[in-house]
Amino acid sequence: MTELHEVVAQREFAYSRRDFDKVRRLLFERAGIRLADSKDAMVYSRLARRLRILKLTRFKDYLAVVADNHQEQEHFVNALTTNLTSFFREPHHFEALSTYLKQHPNTKRIWCSASSTGEEPYSIAMTVASVYGTFTPPVSIVATDIDSRVLQKAAAGIYSASGIEQLPPHYRQQFFYKGKGAQLGKVRVADELRRMVQFATLNLMSPTWDIESPIDIIFCRNVMIYFDRDTQRKILSRMVKLMKPGGMYVAGHSENFTMYPELVRPMGKTIYRPAN
Repeated sequence: MTELHEVVAQREFAYSRRDFDKVRRLLFERAGIRLADSKDAMVYSRLARRLRILKLTRFKDYLAVVADNHQEQEHFVNALTTNLTSFFREPHHFEALSTYLKQHPNTKRIWCSASSTGEEPYSIAMTVASVYGTFTPPVSIVATDIDSRVLQKAAAGIYSASGIEQLPPHYRQQFFYKGKGAQLGKVRVADELRRMVQFATLNLMSPTWDIESPIDIIFCRNVMIYFDRDTQRKILSRMVKLMKPGGMYVAGHSENFTMYPELVRPMGKTIYRPAN
C-alpha cells in the first residue's frame, strides 16, 4: 500500500493512515471483516457521505461519533459492507437445491445468511415454489443480513426490469409484476413470493443468533471470504451445530472448506454436508 500522508492533500476531508487503521479495527470488531491495505480509497469514498451528512471535516471526529453512537455504528457497517448479488447467481446451487428438496420431502427450514438486496432469497423461494407447485410450501425461508439498508430494499422487492431478463419467461410471468407509469422499467416480486421469505437483521459476529433450529439448508455464499481463518472456522462451526444431519451447506464460488473435515464434507461444487 502506498503510505498515506498524515493528512491527505486535495481531499474534502482530513484522512490519515491512523484513521484508516482505526476504521479497519472497528469494522473487524463490529462485523468480523478484515479490510486489506489496498482498501484505503474505498473507505474514504464510502464514508465521505456520512461526514457530509454529519457536517464533519475530519475522519478522526467521525470515528469518535461511531465509537459512541449505536445508530452511527449501523451506518458505518452498512457503508463498508459489499452487496454484490443477482437472481440465480451460481445457478448450479439452485439446481442442487431443487434436487435436494425432491430427495428430502421433510425439509422444513432454509436460512439465507447473507440476503443482501434480496435476489438470493427470492431465487431460493422461486425454486421452492417450483418444486412444491405452491406459494405455501411446508418450508420456511429466513433471510438475514448485517446491513439493515439492503434488507429494506429486499423486503420491498422492487428491482430493475433488466435484472430479470436472464430468467425463463414463465418465471418472469409467474413471480414478478411489471411496473407501469412512473414505475416503468421496474418489476416487483409477486406478493405471494415475498410472503414466503422472512427478512431480519443479523450479525454473524453476534454472540447469539435469533435463528430457529434445526435447519435443513444454509446458504452462506461469498461471506466467509471477508473473514480470517479463525473467524471462518468459528462461524462455520456455529452454523453446522444448527443443522440437521444430512443437511446442505451452500458456499460461494471462492470459498473452500475442505480444510475443516471435522465440520463439513463436500457433496458437490462448493456444497457441503455436516460431518456428523
